[in-house]
Amino acid sequence: MVSVFAQKKEMPVPTPAQLVWQDAELTAVFHYDLHVFDGKKYNQAYNRTTPIPDINIFNPEQYDTDQWIRSAKGMGAQIAIITATHETGFALYQSEVNPYCMKALKWKDGKGDIVRDFVNSCRKYGVKPGIYIGIRWNSFLGVYDFMMPKDGSKFQQNRQDFYNKMCEGMTEELMSRYGDLAIVWYDGGGHGPELGGADILPIVEKYQKNIIFYHNSQRADIRWGGSESGTVPYPCWGTYPFPYSHSRNKEVVNKNNFQLLKNGDPEGEYYMPAMSDAPLRGYKGRHEWFWEPGDEAHVFPIENLMGMYEKSVGHNSTLILGLTPDDRGLIPSGDSLRLTEFGDAIKAEYGNPLKSTSGEGNKYEIKFKSSTEVSRFIIQEDIRYGERVRSYVIEGKVNGKWTVLCEGSCIGHKRIAKLDEPVNVSAVCLKINDSLDKPLVKNFSLF
Repeated sequence: MVSVFAQKKEMPVPTPAQLVWQDAELTAVFHYDLHVFDGKKYNQAYNRTTPIPDINIFNPEQYDTDQWIRSAKGMGAQIAIITATHETGFALYQSEVNPYCMKALKWKDGKGDIVRDFVNSCRKYGVKPGIYIGIRWNSFLGVYDFMMPKDGSKFQQNRQDFYNKMCEGMTEELMSRYGDLAIVWYDGGGHGPELGGADILPIVEKYQKNIIFYHNSQRADIRWGGSESGTVPYPCWGTYPFPYSHSRNKEVVNKNNFQLLKNGDPEGEYYMPAMSDAPLRGYKGRHEWFWEPGDEAHVFPIENLMGMYEKSVGHNSTLILGLTPDDRGLIPSGDSLRLTEFGDAIKAEYGNPLKSTSGEGNKYEIKFKSSTEVSRFIIQEDIRYGERVRSYVIEGKVNGKWTVLCEGSCIGHKRIAKLDEPVNVSAVCLKINDSLDKPLVKNFSLF
């Protein structure tokens, strides 16, 4: 049935960029910075506040961005993101506004441009490129949480003005030089001019008309899913009450362990799907976004990665997996192999449905000629027209009688539902019990 509150307001629908984002399902983010080469364990607090003594430790002698992207393709990633700058403030490209960049290196005689090579490799292998711009921290210039040390002096204000202009200049360089980009990701937001930071949003919008902008205090096209576990809880609605994710209204957003970010808001006015991020090297209590020596045992096993997939993509989110090129300039072979195994496992589990159907309306039935074992289901709405479904049930015909197998609320881009135990059925029926408008089911598949 259609809810009585269905027509209170216009239903939020995704932009073309948001459709591309959710259809991608799997994204890789590559973290690379000077401290990868120091031979030490990564220490976030230290690296945010302590300049690298010698930038020429950066010397990846087997550097190959093609190998990076082939590794990401192994898991099925359709979007890949590179950290153009991160906590040290060092820029992995040829910047005209930030002297702390690849021009200052002996490597490649100061002519290297990792962002350029990365984007070219993405396009070579049919992956959509994205760029991460870290301006929240800069250990080289002494920037902490977007700001120069505050002492109320004119000198401090001049330094802040310089830094803001540099961040705006880097944004212009990165948004204008490398063609169309799928996403720009500002770590911790952009801290807009109303908060004393750089005015980056107009620059992004000038050069990139169809991009995922994530995020600042003015706009966010996706939201953080509330943890770095690679998962979101169920339900996870693709709509949200604010246009700016978690950089404002923190007393609401941070409440109950980020519940709003994790679950979204089915009545939210803005279409803003959740992303689920985690590093590939996060097993057994580790959480390594950057490569460090002797860390191979912390690459997640396949069963953990499949759990992430089912509780991110299968919960109406996008999985972003952090990959870590090493000091040679390569994704380690064990990491690359695990990504291929992950991609193969997804195909094995969800690549060949027993049967599928689609259409419009409240009822979708699939019949079998003989009793057939089922254990998993995929449901997808046609989200071009918004998230309409509010309640559904899946029933199976077991020994001639209809039995409830599972039920839920949110479907969105993709819902993966698993049974505790397989069941033999002669038919399966998806029933939409409540929706905001006519249900549009893009895919109902049995496995």
